Amino acid sequence: MPRYAHLVMGPAGSGKSTYCAMMLEHLAALRRSAAVVNLDPAAEHFSYPVAVDVRDLIEVGDVTEDDSLCLGPNGGLIFCMEHLVANPSWLELALGQDEDDYLLIDCPGQVELYTHLPVMRELVAQLQHLGIRVCGVFLLDSHFMMEAFKYVSGVLTALSAMVSLEIPQVNVLSKMDLLSPGARKQIHKFLEPDLCEYLDEGSGAWASEKFKRLSKSISDLVDDYSLVRFLPLDRSEDDSVDAVLAQVDSALQYGEDEEPREPRDEDAGNDGDFDNFPQNS
Repeated sequence: MPRYAHLVMGPAGSGKSTYCAMMLEHLAALRRSAAVVNLDPAAEHFSYPVAVDVRDLIEVGDVTEDDSLCLGPNGGLIFCMEHLVANPSWLELALGQDEDDYLLIDCPGQVELYTHLPVMRELVAQLQHLGIRVCGVFLLDSHFMMEAFKYVSGVLTALSAMVSLEIPQVNVLSKMDLLSPGARKQIHKFLEPDLCEYLDEGSGAWASEKFKRLSKSISDLVDDYSLVRFLPLDRSEDDSVDAVLAQVDSALQYGEDEEPREPRDEDAGNDGDFDNFPQNS
């Protein structure tokens, strides 16, 4: 039987760790087995129990303090992730062989890992080799929807991750519960936006007409092919969490390989018995 994983991505501060803690609690309420994997070698505090921790293999502090490497925080984090994918046996041993695991993989917030470096793509390939179906969950802070240039940047980052990793991806607007009442009333306008309209509304933020025309061409491409759409996530509402989970389950084809249930005794007793069906008059 396959295992399943949410590869939780997004810019720093987009709510990845909060998503993992919330989804872990939600899955437990549904009586579904789940575990959180921390892949951030710079993480310090957790709001969830960590089942697998990359810091048991390598930490950013150990790398940046090594005078022979001369790496800063970002370079040190990339070094750690490259070291992780260079040691697939450690990851295989850490994840174990349990069946039907639902893994929530909390990833670092450096977007270059998903946009133009091969490290996360190689990690996904290793997970798939272990029989784990992977769905990317890309989080974008819902406050980014309020300014055109921030939102276009977020859309392109999500699209870049989709192209780079080549796995199913669910894009999520996080922190909906932190929006003001007025912003929440208008959220339906932001869920399937017309990027061109955003550019017109935010024209004062653009450096030049030439840059605005380039941005409009990009937005036309995104809009015309419906390349990026977002689901709202309000952690205070179970229906919102259920909607995101259902979308990820669908992308992962979760449960489709389960064996058919055995019929109950009362069902077996009625097998082929049509006496109780209403008769046509």
